[in-house]
Amino acid sequence: MILQLFIFVLAIFLGVELIKKVPSQLHTPLMSGSNAISGITIVAAIIAAGIGGPFGKILGMFALIFATINVVGGYMVTDRMLKMFKGKKD
Repeated sequence: MILQLFIFVLAIFLGVELIKKVPSQLHTPLMSGSNAISGITIVAAIIAAGIGGPFGKILGMFALIFATINVVGGYMVTDRMLKMFKGKKD
């Protein structure tokens, strides 16, 4: 249980540091590419919530919520970025 908590906290810090180091020009293309990774995270979170103990179910639920927010936000940003490249229709 302590190892799971350690890995969870380590993943949080690693994610924050990685995002801080990405230049703003590359953030949107990388975010759209990370949606596939977040999709894998959603599947793993569902599995963890299903087979884990009480603590694993809680961590799996949080991972599922955060990965879903990341996927939806990534698609929203990608859609907004693609709309910028479309011409205005009169």
